[in-house]
Amino acid sequence: MKKRNWILFAGIIGIAAVAAYTTRSSWMGSNASAQGPQRPRMVSVELAKAERKSVPVDVDANGTVTPISSVALKSRVETTILSVHFEDGAKVNAGDLLFTLDARQIDAQIEQAEGVLARDRAQLEGALRDVRRYSELIGKGATTQVNLDNAKTAADILAGTIKSDQASLDNLKVQKSYTMIRAPFSGRISVANVKAGNFVRPADLAPLAVINQMAPVYVTFAVPQRVLVDLRESMAKGVSGVTATIPGHQRSETGRVAMVENTVDATTGMVTVRGIMNNENETLWPGTLVTTKLTIRSEDAIVVPTVAVQRSQSGNFVFVVKDGVAKVQPVTVDRTSQGISVISEGLAGGESVVVDGQLLLSDGTRVEPRAKKAGA
Repeated sequence: MKKRNWILFAGIIGIAAVAAYTTRSSWMGSNASAQGPQRPRMVSVELAKAERKSVPVDVDANGTVTPISSVALKSRVETTILSVHFEDGAKVNAGDLLFTLDARQIDAQIEQAEGVLARDRAQLEGALRDVRRYSELIGKGATTQVNLDNAKTAADILAGTIKSDQASLDNLKVQKSYTMIRAPFSGRISVANVKAGNFVRPADLAPLAVINQMAPVYVTFAVPQRVLVDLRESMAKGVSGVTATIPGHQRSETGRVAMVENTVDATTGMVTVRGIMNNENETLWPGTLVTTKLTIRSEDAIVVPTVAVQRSQSGNFVFVVKDGVAKVQPVTVDRTSQGISVISEGLAGGESVVVDGQLLLSDGTRVEPRAKKAGA
């Protein structure tokens, strides 16, 4: 009896399951029909345009700021410092008086030389009178030729002596000029190593002070020898340029290439280049290490943001979006600088490329653009 009941119960369950399956569209109602067919997966991405524009061909390097002119001031006479006319580290102009030295001894020597010169000039006048007198007497037969010749010789000797006296006097005046030390050019002066009262002499090793020219200045750096030919051509055309920036600061100075060293360092394959910068605001300080950008020329090229370029075992590629579909496009990257990649092959310009969201993409994925992130 129990067995029959179990068979009857199982049959009822089976009939109910078949009925439920055959009528599923009715009891599922509008929920199933509302879902309808599943839409293809859409990936939200950020896009940018591949642009054709003028791009500089440049080389980055580390450089050093060096002054065009630098002079160590030293005394050319043995004497004492009377006064210092500048503040340490001040900006000085060409011709400014910097040091005054004691010139009393030289002044006395100048007066002595002037006295000797005056005496010899007086003796020359007397000798010339004798020449004139003997010339008149010899015409009258009142003297001999020997006396006239001796008078001319004495006058010639005194004329030579006067030239020597004048040269000695001029030399002393030059020596006196050394007691007034002036700035030979405009720039910034260092700390004064001596003060008023110090005794100085030409044999001193330490300079009185050092002046460095601040504007313009040189920036010296090295570039690979492979760019030497292009660099020399651009210099001949006057299109080369140099930009120097102090690391950690936004301020920079621009200038031009002043010279290229006449040899390449055989051990490194580098050649030294020197740029000249206006530096009117004294942004660049002598001895400062700077980052330099040597611009050789500009050329038209296709550029994309560097973040758009992806890498695979087969090479570089970008995702190009057309009609809402992302396609893999192989590209050749010529160079990269400051977040921009120059594309030599693979793009013609004007394409929309994916710059964010590539991890969810594959060839043929449907995408929808989104707004750029704030600050991007």
